[in-house]
Amino acid sequence: MTGVGLYNSLNIYLFVGLVLLTCGILGVVYRRTLVSMLISMELIMNGAGLNLVAFNRFIAPDNANGMAFTLFIMGIAAAEAAIALAIIILVFRKFRHVEGSQLKEMKD
Repeated sequence: MTGVGLYNSLNIYLFVGLVLLTCGILGVVYRRTLVSMLISMELIMNGAGLNLVAFNRFIAPDNANGMAFTLFIMGIAAAEAAIALAIIILVFRKFRHVEGSQLKEMKD
């Protein structure tokens, strides 16, 4: 198999998107720190964006709806990262750690 044929397959892009989604979900479930949970959420969004771009390229290459949605997702991810990092900094200033399982005082 040549490198050109590898890039022209929708299944490769869907597989990479699935791997990103799976790593993101496992990271959210099994990681304990808030920063690693944030990175895992970014992996989930990148997997979704990769699938949208791949479907746009292979299913409907004439319009750019998938790419527009991907840009929208990237904007949401950037805003989410900024807000989450601000919250993480505030949590660290108050509790001196960022372990998600030990933040029982925030539930009240």
